[in-house]
Amino acid sequence: ILLLNRVVMVSPVPTNISFPDEEVRILQLWKEIDAFRTSVKLNKGKPVFTFYDGPPFATGLPHYGHIVAGTIKDTVTRYAHMTGHHVVRRFGWDCHGLPVEYEIDKTHNISGPEDVEKLGIKNYNDLCRGIVMRYSSEWERIVTRVGRWIDFDNDYKTMYPWFMETIWWVFGQLYSKGFVYRGFKVMPYSTACNTPLSNFEANLNYKDVVDPAVIVSFPLVSDPGVSLVAWTTTPWTLPSNLALCVNPNHTYVKVQNVSTKSVYIMMKNCLSALFKDESEYKILDEFLGKTLEGTEYVPLFDYFKQFKSRGAFRVVLDGYVSDEAGVGVVHQAPYFGADDYRICLSYGIIKKDEKPVCPVDPSGKFTAEVTHFAGQYVKDADSNICKHLKSLGRLVNQSQVKHSYPFCWRSDTPLLYKAIPCWFIRVEPIVERLLKNNSATYWVPDHVKEGRFANWLENAHDWAISRNRYWGTPMPLWCNSDFSEVRCITSIAELEKLSGRKITDLHREFVDDIQIPSCKPGGEPLKRVSEVFDCWFESGSMPYAQQHFPFEHKKEFEEGFPADFIAEGIDQTRGWFYTLLIVSTALFDKPPFKNLIVNGLVLGPDGQKLSKRKKNYPPPDDIVNNYGADALRLYLINSPVVRADDLRFREDGVKSVLKDVFLPWYNAYRFLIQNVERLKTEDKTDFMFSEDLLTRSENVMDKWILSFTQSLIQFVHDEMAAYRLYTVVPRLVKFIDTLTNWYVRMNRRRVRGQEGIPECMLALNTLFSCLFDMVRFMAPFIPFLTEHMYQNLRKLLKNPEAIGPDTRSVHFLTIPRSSTALIDTSIELAVARMQNVIDMGRLVRERNTLPIKYPLHEIIVINSDQSCLDDVENLKSYVTEELNVKNLVTSSDKEKYKVCYKALPNLKALGSKLKKDMKKVTETIKGLSDQELMKFKETGRIEVCGHTLSEDELIVNIQFDDSVKEKFSRYETLSTGDLMILLDVTPSQEMLDEGVAREVVNRIQKLRKTGYLNPYDEITVYLQLENDSKLSKVVQSNFEMVSTSVKQDCVVGSPGEKEIHCSEVFTLHGSDMKVSIVKKTPSASSNSVSSSGDMPNSKPSLGFVNVHYLCKSSQESFQATLITENPQGQSIPQEQIISNVKDLLNLSSMHVTFYLDRDRKQVVKGSVDFSKTRDLYVSSEGSSSEARELSGNGDKPVCHFVNVSHAGKVGCLLLENPKGRWVDPERLPSYCRNLFHLKSSCTVFTDDKLTAPLNESNLKNLSGRTVYV
Repeated sequence: ILLLNRVVMVSPVPTNISFPDEEVRILQLWKEIDAFRTSVKLNKGKPVFTFYDGPPFATGLPHYGHIVAGTIKDTVTRYAHMTGHHVVRRFGWDCHGLPVEYEIDKTHNISGPEDVEKLGIKNYNDLCRGIVMRYSSEWERIVTRVGRWIDFDNDYKTMYPWFMETIWWVFGQLYSKGFVYRGFKVMPYSTACNTPLSNFEANLNYKDVVDPAVIVSFPLVSDPGVSLVAWTTTPWTLPSNLALCVNPNHTYVKVQNVSTKSVYIMMKNCLSALFKDESEYKILDEFLGKTLEGTEYVPLFDYFKQFKSRGAFRVVLDGYVSDEAGVGVVHQAPYFGADDYRICLSYGIIKKDEKPVCPVDPSGKFTAEVTHFAGQYVKDADSNICKHLKSLGRLVNQSQVKHSYPFCWRSDTPLLYKAIPCWFIRVEPIVERLLKNNSATYWVPDHVKEGRFANWLENAHDWAISRNRYWGTPMPLWCNSDFSEVRCITSIAELEKLSGRKITDLHREFVDDIQIPSCKPGGEPLKRVSEVFDCWFESGSMPYAQQHFPFEHKKEFEEGFPADFIAEGIDQTRGWFYTLLIVSTALFDKPPFKNLIVNGLVLGPDGQKLSKRKKNYPPPDDIVNNYGADALRLYLINSPVVRADDLRFREDGVKSVLKDVFLPWYNAYRFLIQNVERLKTEDKTDFMFSEDLLTRSENVMDKWILSFTQSLIQFVHDEMAAYRLYTVVPRLVKFIDTLTNWYVRMNRRRVRGQEGIPECMLALNTLFSCLFDMVRFMAPFIPFLTEHMYQNLRKLLKNPEAIGPDTRSVHFLTIPRSSTALIDTSIELAVARMQNVIDMGRLVRERNTLPIKYPLHEIIVINSDQSCLDDVENLKSYVTEELNVKNLVTSSDKEKYKVCYKALPNLKALGSKLKKDMKKVTETIKGLSDQELMKFKETGRIEVCGHTLSEDELIVNIQFDDSVKEKFSRYETLSTGDLMILLDVTPSQEMLDEGVAREVVNRIQKLRKTGYLNPYDEITVYLQLENDSKLSKVVQSNFEMVSTSVKQDCVVGSPGEKEIHCSEVFTLHGSDMKVSIVKKTPSASSNSVSSSGDMPNSKPSLGFVNVHYLCKSSQESFQATLITENPQGQSIPQEQIISNVKDLLNLSSMHVTFYLDRDRKQVVKGSVDFSKTRDLYVSSEGSSSEARELSGNGDKPVCHFVNVSHAGKVGCLLLENPKGRWVDPERLPSYCRNLFHLKSSCTVFTDDKLTAPLNESNLKNLSGRTVYV
């Protein structure tokens, strides 16, 4: 009202809406009112709800996986805020680690540590620092565009020195507790990234690959004519072979190849791996594997012959050898396999503290020790090794095998398993504590916690947290050369004190050269170890580091830990969820969070992983721009993905959200606003929502929808408390269907005022209450559309301040609690029964191709429960109207109508189950009695010939007894549970004619809609029909019904010379019918003030501009006035003025052009000086160049106005706008109050002495004058 000064406070709602465009406008509104920060401030001091945001890498763009998790996080945190919590939401960035370094390595052709050393660590890290936030602006844009509220300005980055300092502190605590140790371990190793990976990282990216599978011979030293044979899929490990392992308890054989006479030793159960048929071999001897222990063999290579004195090149024993693959003899390369390392260590072949036999460099190439293959990448060397062994006569068999193999999750290259020196955190000793803390958390869905995650924890290994890389948080360990003295630094201050240097950054280039003195007398200075932390250690420590705990915010952290809520994808069960739990358990023996939602993966429509290369998904930007962020959000959180299942993304699914959810909801909202305006225009009555009226309505549908809404609110609160979005969202979507397709549909006449103003007010009040509750409890899920509706709906509140201290956004409000006074479960049950009958009737109509427009004679409802029949009888009028039947009969006596249940077997479902019993069971099923089938319908199970049959295995129908089939041939039957209907499906000619007449009404209403007419626009409808046609006769005989339904004047005949607003020719039942609509000339307002009255000679006390709307015809063209500053001195921006014009003229969804001249030659471009401009001419789509020219009013407004003065401020109110639509005199004090933002009611006077209160009902007498507040 302050900007537009319309007669009706609400803005008109256009027929069409572009949801994406409207979302952009909402984003602008949020920006103007600083909505997110304002909302956080409003709840300061309220109970804290702690949320941790898992940090993504900013080196790539966000995809649907990020949007799913972000939507879940946003929904839950918005809900927490709107239920009275203070929710701080900080965005985090994972800045360190392989993702960044890999990009730099690719771009600058860096293949190993030597290249980095040549470039210099400082230069290398500067390159990393330069790209780490490469896509941060895109992240912020996309995250903001999808409606997620999170603080980007007060973010945390893992590369911030204060964040890194807390990482040092966390590590220091673990070090002091004895969790940290240094050792060799066979680990997954990325040769592309030159660093080891943790076990959970190795599990992130398994692929099916084809590798060589070779069987190699190892002649016995004692009998060179006999060879042990071993099978391997990694020939590149054979140069490092130090032993062969067999299972001590399995049977082995000495076997001769019949054709080659070669003799081999292998496991008996594995003979098929070498021989295709028993005729190909001859068993010479059998023995247990343990008899082979210590047997010496001839090594393949002599690279490591020095180990022979330690017991190398002998047979060792271990139970891990199985008969599932290979030949039952496993070659041992101890530094390339965890089991190999363990076994060789136990046999003394290798030692923990010696240089490992690991002739592979960090890039995966053989070192000089392996003279035959030095410099070759190990995977590439496989074929050369096989050729070499063949030349030596040691290659017994060569084939290929397809198996699952781990790949680097970042570089997508095969991982090697190799032993490297690492720093570890002891995890295995705290497994029981991890399981205990995990059990104290709540997961949705629970099966992920109890299954996948718990299983992973039970088998947890020590965690290698060091990486031999450069761009990361350096490990704060200063050591002497032999590691006999190790000092762990836990803060910047401690390092400054020990080094005497000022520390401004903790990255390697700033701390690597720092030495600190030894604590031992004469000891060498301590130098920092070269490793950096695994970036997973940083993200697992983010709860502490984001607060710079314990150096700052100690109280805030302790009050908010553990977090109330986190959410990420199911892939994080072995990632972030795992590292969070390890760190928090080791630090505080607490779980890091209380509640967790796990989402599934988003796949392409083909079920494959989303791939830019394959282009198997539409870009998120395209989806948002085409359908809107709300539609994408609702599609995602109403899918299997919120239950940790996979979702095959389909664009049609997002589109269907608009069609099935948003448009019906929007139309219900539009229907409300239309009828609020109709009530004002036609009945001269203002509507304002009254909560008191809700309990006064005796209308059963009002009571039902109010009860249904309150029950839903209670359900939403209950389920959201349990974080079950997968139950909440479907119910919310169903509610929209219930409101639009049941309540609105059944109460159109009341809402439109066709049953009197009192009923209209009650219906509007009920509909407003439901919609206003909806926009609040659905705001966390659908933030844009709810905001759009709220901005208009709030204008219908008598006391907006009652709903909150700041009502500028729906997201500033509190979600309502359910009102038990409005809940009536008996009414909900009654209406549910009525709906069931209607749905069944519609289904019968559909099966018989009987459109609802054609009336039917009778429906009979049969149920043994009398209370059900009473409910249907009490709601009889709704049943008959919705099904368009003349009569409804209820009965509890099935025998009266001679109907009973009959069953047939579902042959498709039973065929494979019954087999030879099929014929016998079929006959028995056909003979089942009505009572037996009634019981079956109740229990869902029945015993037939010893077989238990379920609902999907029997087809149960209702049939009439043969004796009455002819009598009831007009009826079709249908049943569900104990409810049965009989619908007379044979209409009379009179009913068929009425159906045709209803089709005529339908075409008229469609034309009104396409002509952009409002329900309250006064029109005359002309029907031109073919003479003596059947259609003409039907219309003539049902003319009164047609006219009454249209609620406007109808004439059979031509409009003659009258100006036609819109017309169309329809073909109905073989005849043409032309429908023409003529708009009536608007009459003067009931306020006894004519828009054509004399305008005052005075001018408003502040700036204004007249608006002239040029339409298709002169009857549609009209004029309006906009105030360009209000109060005086508070100028309204040009963009807002243009937007206000569109809203005022109901043009928001149309393309319009603004002109500065009547001839439409000076198009508005750039800024306009409204202090000098008095007239704007507006042309919309379809405007005719011959439309009536509207003249200006010189330097005066075209609308009547009144100046308003208060406390030295001057404003202006328009008494009509657009011209001819007058304000309600009784609302003037309210408008004045809003104009000056007064907090209490006010009185309006006509004199500056404030002695003569305003008592004027004729607005024209106020025009041009000044009133005082």
